[in-house]
Amino acid sequence: MPTEPRVLLSGFADEAAVNKTAEEQFVAFAALGLQYYSIRFIDLGGGVKNAMKLSPEELSTVKRLQGDFGLRVSSLGSPIGKIKLRDEEDGTKNAYIPFDRYLAEDVARACEPAAFLETKLIRGFSFYHPKGTDPEPYVSEVVDRLGRIADRCAQSGLIFGLEVEANLVGQNGHILAEIHRRLAHPNLVLVFDGANLVVQGYTPGEIYEQYLAMKPGLGWLHIKDYRRPQREAKGGHVDEDMLKNFVPAHLGDSGHEVILRDFARYLPELQSRLAERGVPGVFLDLEPHVKGGGQFGGFSGPDGMGVALRGLCRVLDYVGIRYHLRDFDDLRAARGF
Repeated sequence: MPTEPRVLLSGFADEAAVNKTAEEQFVAFAALGLQYYSIRFIDLGGGVKNAMKLSPEELSTVKRLQGDFGLRVSSLGSPIGKIKLRDEEDGTKNAYIPFDRYLAEDVARACEPAAFLETKLIRGFSFYHPKGTDPEPYVSEVVDRLGRIADRCAQSGLIFGLEVEANLVGQNGHILAEIHRRLAHPNLVLVFDGANLVVQGYTPGEIYEQYLAMKPGLGWLHIKDYRRPQREAKGGHVDEDMLKNFVPAHLGDSGHEVILRDFARYLPELQSRLAERGVPGVFLDLEPHVKGGGQFGGFSGPDGMGVALRGLCRVLDYVGIRYHLRDFDDLRAARGF
């Protein structure tokens, strides 16, 4: 544990790889000086798969390869919770799966690779309410389902991180904070993402207020940003396939400087709380989408990931937050010297 608070820098490694191969992902992240990565989509020679669908043999290969590159998994970037809450036709392509089956199959499939790859964190979501409806009446139902998901994660010693995102019940920080308050589950935390609020038309001041609402329940932060949103009305449906203006953290409309300046003061408390749960630190997880993004992923390329990382480091330096990148000692340790 560091003597001074600092953040651990991570990112969705599949965003750095054109073909999503494990080697591409790990080469890019090692070259950038990152020691942690979030695993989502990966190709081990049999085609691109979500990490939840990797076989035991494939997971063993991932673990061996990441060790060769001196990498560790920060979180499993699962799509858990990105299904319909109700079996109703609403003009979207979102799937509906009966919840008991979903819990027994999909949630279990997320817990297994997370535990095997030795991360404590699974990223997930708050379910799709019918398109065009108010999310508020669905909060109680979501709280019940997320409580059962958190219980299942707890059985494997894992923490479920609930990300704020458009079109879901937890589409803004205030609703997500209310879900967290009602559930009050030790194995559920919140994941802030500024760009996911910008695309809904919220202003930097409104985004800061939503960050503050989420702060008591925060577990980690996703870092991406967006500028010049095309829509004006807040709370409506966002066509995620039409989003084109993702940018690094120092260039967008989220107000990362103000948010991270406040986060610096909160960091010691959060770092201590996570350490008690076996989490190695407070992660800032890059998901930049600088070359495009949609409902289930995005792409930055190795160059775009590098630009996004440098942009984030620029903001962290400015607000006085220390951060970890690998150094020569880390390199020697990875090679057993």
